[in-house]
Amino acid sequence: MESNTAVKTIVWNIVLMIVGSILCAVAVNGILIPQGFLSAGFTGVTLIIHLLYPVLPTGLIYFLINVPLFFIGWRFVGRRFFVYSILGMIVLSAAFQLVYILIPVEDKMLAGMLAGIINGCGSGIILRSLGSAGGLDILSVILSKKFSVKVGTTSLLFNAVLLVAAVLIFSLDAALYTLIFIYVSAQIMNLVVMGLSKRKTVLIVSDAWRRISQEILKKDRLGVTILEAKGAYSGEAQHVLYSVIALQDLPVLKRMISSIDPNAFVVVMDTQEVMGRRMGNQPHW
Repeated sequence: MESNTAVKTIVWNIVLMIVGSILCAVAVNGILIPQGFLSAGFTGVTLIIHLLYPVLPTGLIYFLINVPLFFIGWRFVGRRFFVYSILGMIVLSAAFQLVYILIPVEDKMLAGMLAGIINGCGSGIILRSLGSAGGLDILSVILSKKFSVKVGTTSLLFNAVLLVAAVLIFSLDAALYTLIFIYVSAQIMNLVVMGLSKRKTVLIVSDAWRRISQEILKKDRLGVTILEAKGAYSGEAQHVLYSVIALQDLPVLKRMISSIDPNAFVVVMDTQEVMGRRMGNQPHW
């Protein structure tokens, strides 16, 4: 039974890498290169080298510049991520060499947006696996694990430096269209990796805390923690309800609280990552 589960896991992760790599290759070979745009991350570095030295194939360039980063991935992320990332890099390098699907978009702005959507989906699908496609993905995962920096944010910052180089080497127009691609790609990648269902942290201070907590527990998928607190001004003991919920559950929760205690003090905060089976949205790296 365990061996069957392991095989299914390996096959599923390979499928994710193949699908994601094909999408990335479609964006690069089908839109970015024909339009004269650059790409994001190490793919962008690959395209700069390829445009300066066309004799070098993109797949080979991408493979070679990734080698140093894999030693970093081995040390800071783990062996499983390292092995799957080697596989992901090989698959993506092969996709760059084999997948050529031209997408005829005349408007350059629309081309940049479409390429960003396709590439963001592809990169996000790859990162939904147990590995990555190498390059900037490895650095993004390290910063996400160590400092909780969103993978899309790391991509955006790295590519800002890449764009400056693009302006100096090529043209301002090409860099600006590439910026559209990079921004859209980073946002889509965040959605795919972290999930469309955003989490919210809710703090509730109310004299009717017991009844509110009971109503929360009646809802499917919702939980609540009771925190002991003390009012700084009154000095009286209070109970603070702490709950992490999905975004779509927030309106229902707010209406329920208002119906029980219109004077309740409620704080709603964005929550980037949640670990756990019920409400968790953290990747499995």
